[in-house]
Amino acid sequence: MSSFPADCPAPHAVVRRPGFELPVGACDTHAHVISDDVAAYPFVSDRSYTPPPAPESAYLALLDGLGLTRGVLVQPSIYGTDNRYMLDVLSRHGGRLRGVAVVDPATIGADALTTMDQAGVRGVRINVLFRGGIGLEQIEALAQHVAHLGWHIQLLIDLTKVLDVLPYLGRLSCPVVVDHMGRVPVVPHPDAQAADALERMAVEYGWWVKLSGAYRLVSDLSEIGHVAPLARRLVAARPDRMLWGSDWPHVAVREMPDTSTLLDLLAEWVPDVVIRNHILVENPARLYGFGSATV
Repeated sequence: MSSFPADCPAPHAVVRRPGFELPVGACDTHAHVISDDVAAYPFVSDRSYTPPPAPESAYLALLDGLGLTRGVLVQPSIYGTDNRYMLDVLSRHGGRLRGVAVVDPATIGADALTTMDQAGVRGVRINVLFRGGIGLEQIEALAQHVAHLGWHIQLLIDLTKVLDVLPYLGRLSCPVVVDHMGRVPVVPHPDAQAADALERMAVEYGWWVKLSGAYRLVSDLSEIGHVAPLARRLVAARPDRMLWGSDWPHVAVREMPDTSTLLDLLAEWVPDVVIRNHILVENPARLYGFGSATV
């Protein structure tokens, strides 16, 4: 094992069950695993942050502590296109976990993509907010690589900065998933132009939206209540395209949120139990190819 200096805090070690009953098959669609062995799984030198370890065992404990059945691992930017740790974890939990990889379309081969698909990878990520990712300029090439696999492209973007290219993105040959509600600013109220655009992409183009990272849409945790109008609007517009994600271990933040409280927010945003259970179970099962509700 190797140690390394982290510049962002570790997630809270203790979690609790949410204040509402979780259905069997409930899924956390957005989390990262970070090995505690930096020698075996080194970080890229050009990165935006250095996190503390958040290994496989800690994430499984989080799922169990929250009462969630399934999870989706998203390749963090600190590993660049080296997906080995995520793939190693997937190999041990194929029935419970799925993955979203980061690949370079200029170097990735068909055999490597097939191997990832067999391991449980169901999408690739575009990241324009943190160094170490793959940018929007490569999105068309990525779509051509993964469309035949039935994969999606996942976007980590600030929607306010890409409004002019949304019509082009709507014509991609594969499904699109938007992280963290498009990072739409919500204080004092959701940015009207960005919120309109995100709702339109969900309604007209069938984009999927992760109801995740609420704390990333505000300047501090005391303002997190301002996210509710945007979340409720998106759910009302296209409930069959909504997903929930923890965004654990909450990298690149100054104020560490409580993951259990983030899950409790879902009950505030979606009080209808039937719709909420679809968001937690049926929607991710369709997108990520999970089987029956039990694992």
